[in-house]
Parts: sequence; C-alpha cells; structure tokens
Amino acid sequence: MSQVLVLNKHFIAISLISWRKAIKLVYLERADVVDEEYRTYSFKDWFEISQCMRDNPAGFIYTPKFKIAIPEVIALKFYDKVRFEEPKLTRKNIYEHYGYRCCYCGGKFSVDKLNIDHILPKSRGGKTDWNNIVTSCIECNLKKGNKTPQEAGMKLVIPPFKPNRRLKLAFVFNPNVKIPTSWQKFIDNIYWNVELEE
Repeated sequence: MSQVLVLNKHFIAISLISWRKAIKLVYLERADVVDEEYRTYSFKDWFEISQCMRDNPAGFIYTPKFKIAIPEVIALKFYDKVRFEEPKLTRKNIYEHYGYRCCYCGGKFSVDKLNIDHILPKSRGGKTDWNNIVTSCIECNLKKGNKTPQEAGMKLVIPPFKPNRRLKLAFVFNPNVKIPTSWQKFIDNIYWNVELEE
C-alpha cells in the first residue's frame, strides 16, 4: 500500500498521504499510528510492535538492522479542522443538485430529457454560475428560448441556489483508490460526526 489515511485529532478522516510522509510525521511526534480499535501508538511503541508482527496488510520497511510496519492510519496530534470544498459546476453536479427536475415545470426527467438553462441567456450577458444556471426539460427550454423567464411568461418553481460546501476527501470521490477495511470505520465516522451546515 502506498497511501496512508490521515485523521485529524478528533479521528475524522481528512486526507491521504504517502507512507514515507506518514512515518516521518509519527517519528517527529506530530502524529500517532491508529489501529482499528482506535488505539494510538507513538513511533517508539509502533517500532516495538513492528518487531513482533509477522504480517501487515500495508507491508514493512526493512533496513539492515530492523523492520517497521507501514501504518494504514495515522492521527494528527494538533490539527482539528475538517476541509471543505465548493462543488464544481459540472453537468453531473448541476443535475444532481436540482434532483433531475425541471426548475420551470417541476417535473422529474431522465438525463436525456434535461438541459442546462441560463436564466439570463449567455447571449445577453448571463454568467455561467450557480446563481444563473438551472435544469430544464426540453419542452420548457424550447419555450423559454433566448428570453428571460419573465419575457417568456414562465416562472421558476425551483429558484437557482448554490449547493452547500462538501467535505474535501479525495479518496471518497476517486474510483482508483481501493478503500481498505482498516479505513472504513474512520470514513464512516465522517457521516456521524461532522457538524451539519445550514
């Protein structure tokens, strides 16, 4: 395994780092190794435990004099924040944000029956941002055309709004990262322990 799950001091998963950086943080006493039972180990403790281990899912680092197990999870001792990010303005995020509904008629549609509509058309200076983009069915989109909703005699039943920020966790959204079982309970911990936003 080349990556190690990093928790903040409240045991909430915040990122992935290389095993080299993880060992360095533990050695410098900025982090502790964490096992699946939430027990923490200093570098000295982890070194001693490593000498008795026969197997480790993440593997070992070998030197001419000793071996040390590569940790799968570490917890930072002093960092308590959770990182958030603004959702990207992608077609998929826009469709999901509005629940695959037409913001003009309120109907739910499949992807092939939906469009993205600029409330103030781009040709008239409308911006491509969360405050000027909604989803619309093809029929409503054709009816509105290159007009504002008022000019077309239409009303937005779902007004445009910007989605909430979300946790920034690269491994959750990256299908190339296989989540080891040792990480799962810490990732699940995010769902229950991160403060909800208004």
